[in-house]
Amino acid sequence: MELTDSVKKLFLDTASQLKGAARRRFQAQIVMELGYGGQLLAQKELRWDRNTIRKGIKELSSGITCVDNYSAKGRYKAEEHLPSLLEDIKKLVDSQSQTDPSFKSQRLYTRLTASQVRKLLIEKFAYSDEQLPCEETIRVKLNYLGYRLKRVAKVLPQKKFPETDAIFEQLAILNQSALDDKSILRLSLDAKARVNIGGFDRGGRNRVPIKTKDHDFDPKTTLTSYGIFLPNLDELFLYFTESKVTSDFIVDVLADFWKSESWRFPDIKTLLINQDNGGENHSRRTQFMKRIIEFAHQHKLNIRLAYYPPYHSKYNPIERTWGILEKSWNGSILDELETALNFAQSMTWKGKHPVVKLVTQAYESGVKLTKKAMDEIELQIERLTNSTHEKFPNLGKWFIDIYAGIT
Repeated sequence: MELTDSVKKLFLDTASQLKGAARRRFQAQIVMELGYGGQLLAQKELRWDRNTIRKGIKELSSGITCVDNYSAKGRYKAEEHLPSLLEDIKKLVDSQSQTDPSFKSQRLYTRLTASQVRKLLIEKFAYSDEQLPCEETIRVKLNYLGYRLKRVAKVLPQKKFPETDAIFEQLAILNQSALDDKSILRLSLDAKARVNIGGFDRGGRNRVPIKTKDHDFDPKTTLTSYGIFLPNLDELFLYFTESKVTSDFIVDVLADFWKSESWRFPDIKTLLINQDNGGENHSRRTQFMKRIIEFAHQHKLNIRLAYYPPYHSKYNPIERTWGILEKSWNGSILDELETALNFAQSMTWKGKHPVVKLVTQAYESGVKLTKKAMDEIELQIERLTNSTHEKFPNLGKWFIDIYAGIT
């Protein structure tokens, strides 16, 4: 029998109208008519499964019809019925998640329980109670997405600032705006603790026995890593320095990033910058505010500073990358500057290598403006003093807009 296009179409149309045992018997009869090599030909030309064909041939030869047990396959996954479920869970949970405080793993820990997530899905995304799976299924989905609850003090921070909840609510609004508005680029900035460069034990494991010094008092130098992370693109840029991380250093790093990457973002008019409320970059730090305003006007960008509240800096997305960097250093002796940089270049975040640069310029700490100069700075920024939050309408310390005349 020759399988012409019209014959193939006839066989495929007929098979598509049959189900179960009837379909198997039809496929088996066709294959038997094709003769020697019929199974291979049917698989190649008709895309029929050979296991199904063999099952049909056995049913024909024995006269016994196999009973299909489709119910044993179980139910479809919840996300097949609700295609946007996982994405909606991520939107809810991500802003309330922090990285592993020890930086020893990639796990994320969230303050929300499965029951709270289910309740918020109904309130904020208009799901009905009947649509959503049970609380246990939501917990499984949270684990699948990489979120964990952890019963340690770091999950619920040791201190809670009165405005904490109001700040997180505003952060969620602004971060969502960066997802919805193509003219806003969200950046997450922070520094990692200094690392001593020398023959010191870092507490990791190595297959080759290596002797290290019995103390770490006299390092060759110290290295601080400062990161710029793009949460919506999962891209990481690491800047290393032997100097101090000052206000000038932070803005210079930001300027270097934008100088090298701005060509990729021709439609971006606003940078949304997530930071912790550190000593060198908070909104009352005169030198930082002066430099960030200069940066905005030089590059014709609107800047929106959005700070995480005190004792909650671990919720800043950049913090999640430090665990990967620490693992890339694990078990290795960082005896030279180049060694640390090479390991940083070899790490991957979401399958991508970071851009790694060494900043050789030395920075002077303690640079600040006079009160009069800071008063002039205040005239060029807009603080959030009219928040919709009932209890804390003034969040001007945490949310600042700098407009460079770009609309």
